[in-house]
Amino acid sequence: MRKMKKFEIKIHDGPARLGIIDGIETPTIIDYKKIDFARDQPTPYNVPIEIAKWSVKETIKNAQPSRNEYAVIHGAKYLDLRVKCAMELENIGFKKLIIANGDELLTKPIDLVRLVVKIRESIKPDTILCFPYAEPPFIPILVYMGVDLFTDAICRFYSYLNILMTPNHSYQLDKYKIYELDESELYNYNKETLDFVIREVREHIKMGTLRNLVEEKAATSPANMTALRILDDEFQEYLQKYTRLY
Repeated sequence: MRKMKKFEIKIHDGPARLGIIDGIETPTIIDYKKIDFARDQPTPYNVPIEIAKWSVKETIKNAQPSRNEYAVIHGAKYLDLRVKCAMELENIGFKKLIIANGDELLTKPIDLVRLVVKIRESIKPDTILCFPYAEPPFIPILVYMGVDLFTDAICRFYSYLNILMTPNHSYQLDKYKIYELDESELYNYNKETLDFVIREVREHIKMGTLRNLVEEKAATSPANMTALRILDDEFQEYLQKYTRLY
């Protein structure tokens, strides 16, 4: 296992963490193509439990001799399997864990919230969580729950589909003639959008106002609003544990 630098948490704003790893301030965006993750055994989100158990077993087995920095948390739709996978990968020595099936989870806000919170509660504070595929309006609430890293994968995918991302909405440019951009230009535009969103989130953490931003973004989509309601209804103790006192 490659020796990894320790993740240092600087500030909490609720469960959200402003930290430093490898000289980089988190939460942050990383290049998906540069992620060196251990060999895993992916499955779709909605599979029988026997297949999900096999996926977790094979992922942990394949990760054993790995010299990579990242490992992927599998377990499909089964929360207990996800937590088991995360904890076993952490015990092997991985300190950077990627949540699989992120695109599917964004369409299932109840599952998303329960999964992220339970994993964050089960692993060590200095273990980093990465959500590789997140639309900009979801990033504040994901950070609020304890996610540290995101990737530019969605920028590449959306530029291929001719979709323009803004902090609050995504626009199919074949329908909404906002700009005329080629794929490369659209990728750069989308990446700048993600960069703005993550910078905005970091500044709100520093100011202790991330909750305000999360509530603002909840108005951008029913899924986002549902995620916040589940978080508030089921995980108040988790939220209050790190809330600053003034």
